[in-house]
Amino acid sequence: MKQEDLLFYGEYAPKLEEIKALLLGEIQAMLDSLSTDSETALAEHIKCRIKGSESMKEKLRRKGLAESAESGLKSLSDLVGARVITHFVGDIYTVLDLIKKNPNWRVKNVKDYIADMKPNGYRSLHIILTLPFGVGGIDSIDVEIQLRTIAMDCWASLEHQLKYKKNIKNTALIVDELKRCADEMASTDLTMQTIRDLIQRG
Repeated sequence: MKQEDLLFYGEYAPKLEEIKALLLGEIQAMLDSLSTDSETALAEHIKCRIKGSESMKEKLRRKGLAESAESGLKSLSDLVGARVITHFVGDIYTVLDLIKKNPNWRVKNVKDYIADMKPNGYRSLHIILTLPFGVGGIDSIDVEIQLRTIAMDCWASLEHQLKYKKNIKNTALIVDELKRCADEMASTDLTMQTIRDLIQRG
């Protein structure tokens, strides 16, 4: 955690770091329970982060909420977040089942933007978990896990740049091209899943 983030989160910082480590450790253990072989591993990689203080304050500002650590802990669901990048669409739902069975947290909500793609083409599966907290009078906090294929993650990275980078020309053209790519990637993801299933059946 950066120095400015440590100062902002104050007494909550150590617990947030603990939850980040727990989240990463539990996800890795769940994945390893099925396979530790790189060729059959469910995930290409896992990322876990604590939202930076500036990013958090900006989100609280948009929501019209107080720009404080306590406000963020009580009202935001992605203060601590993990992203699991899989090779295939089917692996996303296998990981989801593992997460649902884990006794160390409670699944609060699941949003499936793969089955129900956003209008701009965004595809991902979001899981909101509730974890015990117990610091500064806050009993629990919500955290988010995002599950995506490599193709979905590549697309989301470009869309994120479009959203936050200023002075981009031809925005309308880029939006249209991104939507077209999203449709093509969705088709390719499903084809790749079918090919893998055929190979595994022998």
